[in-house]
Amino acid sequence: MDLILWRHAEAIDLDLVGDDMLRTLTSKGDKQATRMAAWLDRQLPDGTKIWASPAVRTDQTAQALGRKFKKHSAIAPLGSVEDLLGLVQWPHAKGCVLVVGHQPTLGQTISRLLGLNESECAIKKGAVWWLRYREREGVGQTVVVTVQSPELL
Repeated sequence: MDLILWRHAEAIDLDLVGDDMLRTLTSKGDKQATRMAAWLDRQLPDGTKIWASPAVRTDQTAQALGRKFKKHSAIAPLGSVEDLLGLVQWPHAKGCVLVVGHQPTLGQTISRLLGLNESECAIKKGAVWWLRYREREGVGQTVVVTVQSPELL
């Protein structure tokens, strides 16, 4: 199973709208989402399942990809690692799943899957972490396939 975690691109400050769920992308965020989506579109296998948080900024980030996706509250802001992993059926699902979500949940998920000592891994806005579950000699492993930042594309 491949799990791709994509943090939403740069969004406006909370104090400008008052509701975290209504925050939209900035013009820089639009550019970040467009660059990353172009890269992802070339890499994603056919049949990739795509999930996005119901927040406006994740919806806008996912829309840049131009593929069908579903929204789910399990990956809304301040969602839990358990809810995210349950939604994507890690590590038992077949194929590839892309999740467009938020910090700290995405960073906490990466830390848990990689067995890091820190409780949370920092993820830049608009960046992607591509993880793969595999078994070697009967032991399950999580492997980092790639980490991409929109500024480097």
